[in-house]
Amino acid sequence: MPTTDERRHARVVLNRLEKLYPVSRTALDYVDPWQLLVATVLSAQTTDENVNRVTPGLFEAYPSAADLAEADPDDVETLVFSTGFYRQKTKSIISLSVDLVEEFDGVVPRDLDSLVTLRGVGRKTASVVLAEAWGIPAIAVDTHVKRVARRLDLTAETDPVKVESDLRELYPESRWAGVSMRVIQFGRDVCDARTPLCWACPLVDRCPYPDKTPPPT
Repeated sequence: MPTTDERRHARVVLNRLEKLYPVSRTALDYVDPWQLLVATVLSAQTTDENVNRVTPGLFEAYPSAADLAEADPDDVETLVFSTGFYRQKTKSIISLSVDLVEEFDGVVPRDLDSLVTLRGVGRKTASVVLAEAWGIPAIAVDTHVKRVARRLDLTAETDPVKVESDLRELYPESRWAGVSMRVIQFGRDVCDARTPLCWACPLVDRCPYPDKTPPPT
C-alpha cells in the first residue's frame, strides 16, 4: 500500500502532466473499437503516424472483423508491410478477427479478461481499447510507461503487470484513463530512453533518476 508521501508525489506528477497535455487520447486514427484494436496491435515497434498511413487502405479492403477473418495473409502483409514485423502482425490481426467472429459475434468485448483471450491481444492493447473506445478505467503499460514510471519513482518493478498494479494503487480509478496516454506522450517528447531532455523537463524537481542529461552547450 503506498504511503501518503508516495501518493502525494504521484498526484503532483500527474497534475503536471495534465497541464502539459490537457487532451489525453491516442494518436491512432479509428472509427470504432475494432479498428482501434487492430491499429493498436499494428502500433507495436512503430509510430502511430506510420500506422495511420496504413490503416485507411487496410480498413477499406477489410471493413469488419468478419472481412479480415477471411483475408488472404499475403494480401494483408502487403498492406501492413511498412509497420514492421508485418508477418507476425498479419497473423495477429487475422487471428483476433477470427476469434471475435467466432467467440463474440464480431463485437469487441468491454472487459479485459475477454479481450486478452483474443490471439495477439495482451494487457496493454486491451487496456488501450477499454480506456479509449469505451471510457472504461484502465492503465496501459508499454515501454514508455514502464521507463517513465521507474525514473519518477512511481514503481520499482520491471514486469508490466506489476507496474500496472503499482500505478493502480497510486491513483484513484477516475484518473486511470488519463495516466497512460499522458505518460506515453511524455516519454516520447521529453523522457527519451537514451537522451532524456532533463534540462527542459517540468518534472525534474520530482525526479530521482541519477543519470540526468545535462543541457546542451
